Amino acid sequence: MTAEPIEVTEGTDNLFADLGLPDAEAHFLKAQLVAEIYRLTGARKLTQAKAGTLMGISQPEVSRLFKGHFREYSVDRLMTFLTAFDRDVEIVARPRAAEQGRGRIRFSAVEA
Repeated sequence: MTAEPIEVTEGTDNLFADLGLPDAEAHFLKAQLVAEIYRLTGARKLTQAKAGTLMGISQPEVSRLFKGHFREYSVDRLMTFLTAFDRDVEIVARPRAAEQGRGRIRFSAVEA
């Protein structure tokens, strides 16, 4: 039996855009925010119930959030969750060179 060759295409840093999903940039930003909330929860050794109490949501909501079900949360609400973990959230807008095309939205976390 001979295996058929598999076509491999290199993607970008945004899986949601690569899949052609609508609002890919916003969804990618939300995913990054949730990943940071998940990281902080683990770093503090919090249970989902304690993380939920900290953020003002229930444990089942935390579970859904960490399983990738975060469409119902706005970027603003996710940023508010980060502030509950004693994080400052800054939004910076800067010019982009014309030859680089449309501007991008990025998230980066700074560990203390």
